[in-house]
Amino acid sequence: MIKLKIGYIRVSTILQNKERQLEALEKYNIDKLYSETASAKDTNRPELKTMLDFAREGDTIYILDFSRLARSTKDLLNIVDFLNNKGVKLFSIKEQLDTNTPNGKLMLTMLGAIYEFERTNLLERQKEGIAIAKAKGIYKGRKAIEVDDRFVEHYNKYLKRELNKKELASVLGISRPTLDKLILEHRNKS
Repeated sequence: MIKLKIGYIRVSTILQNKERQLEALEKYNIDKLYSETASAKDTNRPELKTMLDFAREGDTIYILDFSRLARSTKDLLNIVDFLNNKGVKLFSIKEQLDTNTPNGKLMLTMLGAIYEFERTNLLERQKEGIAIAKAKGIYKGRKAIEVDDRFVEHYNKYLKRELNKKELASVLGISRPTLDKLILEHRNKS
């Protein structure tokens, strides 16, 4: 049986850089790499799902740290449990943990709780900052993206199946959620 070394890289936004994670994985001679730009607020991520499906008994998945997999303790433990049931090992470079041992499981649970706590605090601070800025009249929200002729031209290519959504978002230089919002607004106007 061939045992593969699988890498998984995740950043939350296109503004973040994957280089640090790539560099950390380099010394492990990764056979197959999965990489995506998506929030870890849940496990509904295409590359994560594909990787979890692809991994076989005896394979090892390498990540920089557990926060790359999940920000919720429940999601993290579910992923680890799923991998353990498949006979797939998980190795976190930063934490240097073996999730198959009792100590490893304990540390994993604690780290998962810390990551979840960090995310909750970040969102709370963000809300508080926005509320203060709004009260001072400083915060106006995100700048609205205008639907112009360029959007319409590329959107028509999308309708003719000359572009998929990922390509359309890339051509327009916007995120998929922003693209979905623009498409909905455009359809409502039409």
